[in-house]
Amino acid sequence: MKKVLTLLLCLTLVVTMITGCGKKEEAAKTGLAVISSISSSKDAGEEDGLAQVESTIVAVLVGEDGKILACKIDIAETQVNFTAEGALVTDVATELQTKQELGANYGMKKESAIGKEWNEQADAVAAYVIGKTSDEVSGIAINEEGLAGDADLAASVTIHLGGFITAITKAVANAQDLGASSTDKLGLGVTTNIANSTAATADADGLAEAYSMYSVVTTDKDAKITSSYLDASQSEVNFSTTGVVTSDLTAALQTKQELKDAYGMKKESAIGKEWYEQANAFSTFVVGKTADEVGGIALTEKGIASDADLAASVTVHVGPFMAVVQKATVNAAK
Repeated sequence: MKKVLTLLLCLTLVVTMITGCGKKEEAAKTGLAVISSISSSKDAGEEDGLAQVESTIVAVLVGEDGKILACKIDIAETQVNFTAEGALVTDVATELQTKQELGANYGMKKESAIGKEWNEQADAVAAYVIGKTSDEVSGIAINEEGLAGDADLAASVTIHLGGFITAITKAVANAQDLGASSTDKLGLGVTTNIANSTAATADADGLAEAYSMYSVVTTDKDAKITSSYLDASQSEVNFSTTGVVTSDLTAALQTKQELKDAYGMKKESAIGKEWYEQANAFSTFVVGKTADEVGGIALTEKGIASDADLAASVTVHVGPFMAVVQKATVNAAK
């Protein structure tokens, strides 16, 4: 009898140890932050002018204890050139990629003292903040040059950290309970186009517009979306027929989610819904779907949702929503 009890006790201890070693599933928050700037834009002179929009994008998964469980970092650096006469040089049909998508083609490795490409260094920062709270991220040591003060971090990251730290803490602050679990995978998707850009004329300044859409999703073991959040930004740089930038390069730029009702879609909407409300409704609709199922959402000839339930809450063109959510969902599996 003693042997049987001893055996049962041992089995119980083994099961307990195995269970304890497993990753406990808890509720988690999904967060996204976008910080954009046009400060690097330049007038045309002997060289073409430059309208540059740089958007730092961070997605996070945050545990119940406020610690970061997963982090994704990317930058969309959109550049549009124009002449001293205000004509566009850059093709508005140009396909744009983020720094993560460019990978080795971004070209930082050859200039890096540690032989690391931009995406490798951004991933190292993302890995470094896992397990940290927002306050701990804010407390990451930075030297006078804006570089990592911590020796371990400095060994893998030689780019300036300030922008990353600001965006990461903002993403944590923005994190919401959207249905994610602590064991889910995190995905970030970004799409950008400059299709609305126009040359300067005698009647109006030229426009370089970076229209970026952002999606953060979490997925479960079956690659189904458990939480989703969408945002977008229309960052504009104006320039004259003399090639002079006329926009305020210090202006604070906001996303559509940040603008909320100030974006002004509600008064034009047939269902009386603002852009962020429609984006949130689409995000709710895709929960439980795989990337392929998101890609299979039915559309009318006008690009509007043909599903009656979705069309009741989303009247904007959903093709761009579908594309960026699909991209984020695919990226979650990487």
